[in-house]
Parts: sequence; structure tokens; C-alpha cells
Amino acid sequence: MTSELAGVTALVTGGTSGIGRATALALGQLGATVAISGRNGERGNQVVTEIDAAGGKGVFVAADLKDAESARSLAARAIDRLGKVDVLVNNAGIYPLGPTENMTEADFDAIFDLNVRSAFFLVAALAPPMAERGKGAIINLSTMVAQFGMPGTNLYGASKAAVVSLTKSWAAEYGPRGVRVNVVSAGPTRTEGTTEHPLDQLAASIPAGRPAGADEIAEAIAFLASDRASYIHGTVLAVDGGRTAI
Repeated sequence: MTSELAGVTALVTGGTSGIGRATALALGQLGATVAISGRNGERGNQVVTEIDAAGGKGVFVAADLKDAESARSLAARAIDRLGKVDVLVNNAGIYPLGPTENMTEADFDAIFDLNVRSAFFLVAALAPPMAERGKGAIINLSTMVAQFGMPGTNLYGASKAAVVSLTKSWAAEYGPRGVRVNVVSAGPTRTEGTTEHPLDQLAASIPAGRPAGADEIAEAIAFLASDRASYIHGTVLAVDGGRTAI
């Protein structure tokens, strides 16, 4: 454990597994106090135990980010538990894939509600207090398929393209008041939620030649959360093994 983020508080949505869990651990190991949100209390408390065992401090805040009110409620409860939120990581998301004609209106609503709406209203709740303090960092999670077409990624890619656009708008809006807003665009990544996806096939043609581990995406997020990224605003950091470079 280091003290790079000592005194910093962070909220990581979807922090009970995958990239969110790895991010919460990475931030905790840098000295941050980390609130993780999710729907599964057992998994959430397990991650808190892991953060504490590594020398950090974690808390679990249950949340089902299905609408604006649930996002506002999470923001308020995170502030109550932490005192303030210095770093927001909008990681929670779903990624059902399939042909456009098979997607239902319920699919559309679920994807955009979690991937876009929750991020929007969490930023609306937490960025202004960061701006009042003159410092903060927001890192949004996107995907390489927000930048190019791939069969079956229609709604998922579109939702994350919206997140990229929002990131740039928020960087312009809050950057002058000390809040850095950036996005990490992940490539194929091994997590509990991607076991049914053809990751090796997706990664076969990229320069890295393999899928990422969740910890590799988390390292990029932790960097953007730190003062080492103090001059980085509104950027899309591609952590995709080189896929968008070819």
C-alpha cells in the first residue's frame, strides 16, 4: 500500500466484481477510502474485506441504479458514509449483445438507464460539490465498440458512445473549476460477466494478441484518478490492446 491517494474518497459503481472490484482494490491500495456500490451485499462486503486486508478502507453502499432517483440516493448515501466524494468511477454497466431486430424496448431502456442515465445523474449530484472544493476526478467507463462498428454491439456501443460525448461535455463544463473528467475505453477484458463472450476471438487480431485482465483496466482508472494525470481533461484513454489503433 502507498499513500498516494491518502485522504481521498472515491465511489466506484458496480464495484462488487470485474473491473469495478479491481478498481476499488487499486484505489484502496493507493490509500483512498473507497465506497463501492452494487446490488449484491455479500459480494460487496467481501470486496470491502479485501480492501481492508490490503491496508485500505472500504465501505459498501447497496444500489440498484435503475433511474435518476436511485443515482441521487446513492450519491447522498456515499457522501453520508465518506463525508465527501473526491473521485467518481462510473463503472456500472450492462452489455447484452445481439442483432438489432432481437433487441426489445425493455432491452433499450435497461441498457440506457444503467449505462447512461445513472452516470449522468451521479455526475449531476457529485460534480458540483467537487467544483466547489476546486478539485475532483471523474472517470467513466466506455468500450472500444463505441468507436467502430461490430455486429451485435448496437445498443451497448451506442450507450457508451453517449458516455464518451458526455465526458467531453463535462470536461468543458467542470474542468475550469478543477474537476477532471475522462473516460477509459476498454477492450476485451476477462471478468465474471464476460465468460460467455468470445474474448480470445475478439483479441486474436489486436496488437496485444490477448484479452486484458480486469486489473490492467483498473490501473488506467487509478492513474486518471491520481494527481499524476493532473493535466489530462476530456480524453479517451484506450486500454484495448491496440484495437482502435489498427
